[in-house]
Amino acid sequence: MALSPQRLSAWILTGVTVFALFVVGVLLIKGSLTRQPDDLPPSKADYRIKEIRLQEQGSGKVQWRLTADQAEVFEREGKTVMRKVVVTIQEPDRTWTVTSDEGLLLNATKDVELRKNVVLVGSDGLRLETTSLRWQAKERRVWTTDPVTIFRDGAMVRGQGLEAWMAEERTQVKGRLRATFSEKAAERSR
Repeated sequence: MALSPQRLSAWILTGVTVFALFVVGVLLIKGSLTRQPDDLPPSKADYRIKEIRLQEQGSGKVQWRLTADQAEVFEREGKTVMRKVVVTIQEPDRTWTVTSDEGLLLNATKDVELRKNVVLVGSDGLRLETTSLRWQAKERRVWTTDPVTIFRDGAMVRGQGLEAWMAEERTQVKGRLRATFSEKAAERSR
């Protein structure tokens, strides 16, 4: 059975149209199932704040400041969830800056948990890196059970967890420790 050129053109046009509709349908379905990384999931937060800045004069001459790019306040749960967090602590003789990708503030107690890419930098040259860090305001205690890496004056110490009591100026790195000292650190101590 021979097809006329007009019938052949109609079949080709129908085939191309069906194929195009199939491709468009697949793209629409796949596009609606995948979420863009910048999309925020629906939230039951009472408030969403673009930028947050908290500051408090602590005991003695210690002062702290917390800033975040975004915050969601959950009043019933008494917590604030934050993104891109920076905490600055000013003491009379030094300053500490802590950054993280995420944070959780318990509103009543002012306890803070920082998560993902947590970096603490002190004005005295200390640098600490970990994946989470918690602050308990009442006891003035900082701790993590995650791996920590501490750098200072050419020395590097790695451990599994850390606990620091600010009032006693005492810090303990936990777990099996691994320390590396460079020649630069040995020369300074002479």
